Amino acid sequence: MTKAKVAILGSGNIGTDLMIKIMRNSKHLEMGVMVGVDEASDGLARAKRMGVAITAGGIDGLIAMPEWPDIKVVFDATSAYAHQRHHDICMAAGKQMIDLTPAAIGPHTVPVVNLDSNLDLTNVNMVTCGGQATIPMVYAVRRVSTAVPYAEIVASVSSRSAGPGTRANIDEFTETTARAIETVGGAVRGKAIIILNPAEPPVMMRDTVYVLAQGADQAAIEASVEAMVEEVRSYVPGYRLKQKVQFEHIGDNAPLTIPGYGAFTGIKVSIFLEVEGAAHYLPAYAGNLDIMTSAAMATADRWVERTVNG
Repeated sequence: MTKAKVAILGSGNIGTDLMIKIMRNSKHLEMGVMVGVDEASDGLARAKRMGVAITAGGIDGLIAMPEWPDIKVVFDATSAYAHQRHHDICMAAGKQMIDLTPAAIGPHTVPVVNLDSNLDLTNVNMVTCGGQATIPMVYAVRRVSTAVPYAEIVASVSSRSAGPGTRANIDEFTETTARAIETVGGAVRGKAIIILNPAEPPVMMRDTVYVLAQGADQAAIEASVEAMVEEVRSYVPGYRLKQKVQFEHIGDNAPLTIPGYGAFTGIKVSIFLEVEGAAHYLPAYAGNLDIMTSAAMATADRWVERTVNG
């Protein structure tokens, strides 16, 4: 079995955690180069101590390195703004890209929902941490329902686990997650909210998912949600329901009005999640970091398994 060499663009929280995950847990990936723009960054220093080739010259430094021709997969953990240029360079060089920014040049990809449909594409986007945590739940409701006219998610993460890249991408986070709730989760309309919680001690990542569904019963929804939780746990062990799924029946006597949709009757489903990180780089409260890097690694592992090792 051949392992594919990878490069990580971005030596911040996400890039560093991903590097450690690959080196500890990946079945099909091998670290090739860690790329940053700050020579003093902890991520580059840690990579060097772990025997990984590094450059502080950004992607220009990467393509000048002798390791570049052997790189099969490039993870982008920088920013939505920078990703377009990174994409152009990597596509010209025939590399597979896993995009952890909200740029969304490639299709939104959530491993347990639509990974196999996107494996033939050269750039896939990992949505956002909130999207990776909540879209599986929206999809779990949608797959046993006739329709999901609306879904809304609220992602609350510890302020300490949100680095400068995350903070710079807040607007893109909400827009990207909302669109992916629709295109991947299957809702007609989606909305996303992120909260950076400054509480001390830091709190675990919490996600609340509200879904308005039609044409399904409570037992089917509950079973689908619980099965999906187990699927996500196959690559994010700290992912769990915080309490049982809650239901509210909306009848003809008091319908909800959804802007752009109209009157809704059916079932309101409330799902409450907690994501505990594996503490590979940041502490366990940084579940938002963990679910993104875990999803990205799972995606690349599957791509190599099918494409490189056939």
